[in-house]
Amino acid sequence: MNIDDKELLVQFKEPAKKEIAYTAIIKKYQEKLYWHIRRMVVDHEDANDVLQNMFIKVWKGLENFREDSQLYTWLYRIATNECLTFLEQQKRKSTVSISDEETGLSNKVKADTNFDANRLEWKLQVAIQHLPEKQRLVFNLRYYDEMPYEEMSRVLDTSEGALKASYHHAAKKIEDFILNR
Repeated sequence: MNIDDKELLVQFKEPAKKEIAYTAIIKKYQEKLYWHIRRMVVDHEDANDVLQNMFIKVWKGLENFREDSQLYTWLYRIATNECLTFLEQQKRKSTVSISDEETGLSNKVKADTNFDANRLEWKLQVAIQHLPEKQRLVFNLRYYDEMPYEEMSRVLDTSEGALKASYHHAAKKIEDFILNR
C-alpha cells in the first residue's frame, strides 16, 4: 500500500496517527535517501548515521512543513544538508588538505570488498569522489536520482543555470578521469 504524501501529511497532524504516518514516510523514502547520502559520504556506517540524523530532523520539523514544495524535495534538501554538515565535520576533525580528503573518499571506495578497479562502475565511483563537493552533489542528484534541474534548484537553493554548469563540469572531469587512468 503506497499512501500519497498529502495523505501522509494529513495523518501526521493527527495525534493518533502521527507515528504511523512517520513510519510510512520512512518506509517510502528510506532507501532512496540512503543511496543519495551514501553516494556523498561513501561509507555505509556514515550513511546510516547521516540518514538517522536526517530522519530525526524530519520528525522534529514535519509539523512545521509548509508544503511550499513536495515532501520528497523537502526530504532531499534535509538529507543533502545533513551530508554537507557531516562532510564539513569530517574535514574539521581531520587536519588533511581537501585533496587528501577527496583521496580519502576515493580510498574508501577502493577499500570496499566488492571493488574491482577494472569495472567501469568502480572507475566512475572513484572519479566521482575526486570531484569538488558541490559538483559531486549535483552529479549524483542528476545522474543517479535523475532529478530535474528545476527540482534540484529548489533542493539546493541554486539557479538552474549554475546547476547545469556544475553538472557539465563534473561530467567532463569524470570523463577525463576515466579516459586518463
